[in-house]
Order: sequence, then structure tokens, then C-alpha cells
Amino acid sequence: MILVSACLCGINCKYNGGNNYNQKVFELVKEGKVIPICPEQLGGLQTPRNRAEIKIIDGKKLVIDDKNNNLTENFEKGAKEVIELAKKLNIKKAILQARSPSCGTEKIYSGNFDGKLVHGDGILAELCIENGIEAISSEDYK
Repeated sequence: MILVSACLCGINCKYNGGNNYNQKVFELVKEGKVIPICPEQLGGLQTPRNRAEIKIIDGKKLVIDDKNNNLTENFEKGAKEVIELAKKLNIKKAILQARSPSCGTEKIYSGNFDGKLVHGDGILAELCIENGIEAISSEDYK
């Protein structure tokens, strides 16, 4: 089994209430090979919700929304829930939504809501890597 960001499967869980449908990922859904997850929802956040980005403040990685609310606890809680599921099911691979503060791999938004990308991983992507789960960006899954 493979974990996939639920938004890639066409589930409307993206911050703006939409999704990031990916036909290739959806083929895996039809084959019964994936488990769709949304760490933001698992962390207790609603859909839709305010945009959020990762900021480094005093050396700490925080998730702050565009209204300056600290959502770090929600993002961490959701990521931990996903990792626990992955451990129970011995999942070693995840296809995650690019640039997301939860799921982004290698590149995420700058934290300034300016559309610029910086090197870094989202909260879930980082936990996946730390727990031996291969985290693949939706942009790299072709």
C-alpha cells in the first residue's frame, strides 16, 4: 500500500475547498493500492481553511496561516496520525502534494505568502523521511 495526499485523489480537502486531482494517482486508487490521507483534516482543521505556510521563527519550524494564527499543533498532530497508520500497515512509500506545508517535499513556500519557493519539507514529509517512508512529490510521480 501507498499513502497519498487525499487531494490528489480528487477529494476536496485542499485549503480552499478544492483538490489537486492527479489522474495517475487516481489510477492507483482504482487498483486499490493507496490509502488517501489529509494530515490537515486529521489534525483537526476544517475545509476550507486559511492558507498556511511554514515559517522559521527563533529556529523553530512553525505553520502560520495568512491571518497570523499558529497552526503548528494541528499540522503536527495530523502528521503523527498519518505516521502511526503507516507504521501499523507497514507502509514504506507516500506520494504527497507538492509545495504543501504538510506534504511538500524538497520545496515549500517561503512563509511570506509571496509565491516564492524555498528548499524544505512539509511537516508530514519530514516525518515520513525520519520514519523511513519514501516521500515522493506529486510533481515527480509521472
